[in-house]
Amino acid sequence: MMRTSDLVSSAARALRANPMRSALTALGVIIGVASVVAMVALGSGAQAQVERSIASLGSNLLIVVPGSMRGGGGVRAAAGPGAGWDSLTIEDANAIRQQVEGAVVVAPSQRSRAQVIAEGLNWNTQVEGVTPDYLVARDWEIAQGRFFEDSEERQARRIVVLGATVANELFPNVDPVGQTVRINGGAFEVIGVLASKGQSGFGMDQDDIVLAPLTTVKRRISGRNRRADSVSQISVKAANEGELNRMQQDVETLLRQRHRTREGEDDFTVQNLSSITQAAAQTTQVFTYLLGGISAVSLLVGGIGIMNIMLVSVTERTREIGLRKALGARQSDILHQFGLEAVTLSVAGGIIGLVLGVLGAWGMTSLFNLPLVVAPQNAAMAIGFSALVGVVFGAYPAWRAAQLDPIEALRRE
Repeated sequence: MMRTSDLVSSAARALRANPMRSALTALGVIIGVASVVAMVALGSGAQAQVERSIASLGSNLLIVVPGSMRGGGGVRAAAGPGAGWDSLTIEDANAIRQQVEGAVVVAPSQRSRAQVIAEGLNWNTQVEGVTPDYLVARDWEIAQGRFFEDSEERQARRIVVLGATVANELFPNVDPVGQTVRINGGAFEVIGVLASKGQSGFGMDQDDIVLAPLTTVKRRISGRNRRADSVSQISVKAANEGELNRMQQDVETLLRQRHRTREGEDDFTVQNLSSITQAAAQTTQVFTYLLGGISAVSLLVGGIGIMNIMLVSVTERTREIGLRKALGARQSDILHQFGLEAVTLSVAGGIIGLVLGVLGAWGMTSLFNLPLVVAPQNAAMAIGFSALVGVVFGAYPAWRAAQLDPIEALRRE
């Protein structure tokens, strides 16, 4: 019986004897593994980007907005007195804060667009009136200066905090803190700059924003166009993600009671960011599996190539097989030798394909500005599947070699 080391040496010599043929044989596996690794990494990177972008809106967060959602995904203003885009009020936010159990922070906000002017430069941006709790709800940090306090919000002070994009556009070479900007003809002091958050999962620049006290925005910027007590949005933060579904039902029930509406006739929409994240993750995961499955077909083609070449090799080496058997080699020795050659070819192709796949994934994720995600278990599975391809598609040629009659084999030219 041949030792394992002898089998490995014999298999290595056989592969080195025809290096070009060995390389071409492994090419199908190389392409298959590289495609699978690259496509799965690209899909995982897209999924990570979506999850990161949605998480940047705030963790454990419910967002209540005016208007109800159609079944097909469109937004409509609900019918009924007092309904529509002014259907949410500060009193609704106070009721949620007092009556919904588990609401850690409730932050009403008023959104408006305005031209912001400073030192000869101007920038059209979103101006949002908020309370100090808004930073907690959105998990937002201050990069420079400070945020306004409750007392300043109640007094409707003329102060603002700039998003990173606005700060860079209006004060490219100057420290914004302490400077003055003009909004709707009024002068406002810049007291801080927000830390950068980048784009949201919906493609919007979250840093293109100016935050001001809610009372200031309602009285001095957008108050003429809206009801005095209305708000554009209410952010409700839970202590943990497990509370969100229950809190969403409680908020919906409370607002239906306050607005005197029935289910299906709501003049508001409660968006659960956790559910949105899960739905987005499931969607990208399906595409990842689809891309990986299509790429895996290349592995099947590579396996068929290995089987064909191994069958040719058996035919070419018939006399060698007969001589080995005549010298005492058993059927199991021949079986293991040719099986090991097939597995070696396949695993070598898998390793090369893994390297090329990672390089390809790096190139594509850099091109599309996505994070590179190559899970160790995916890399291990790629190598494992390539070995499995060698075992499966090398089994028949190895069996054919092992079944050869030594006398008949030695007679062949």
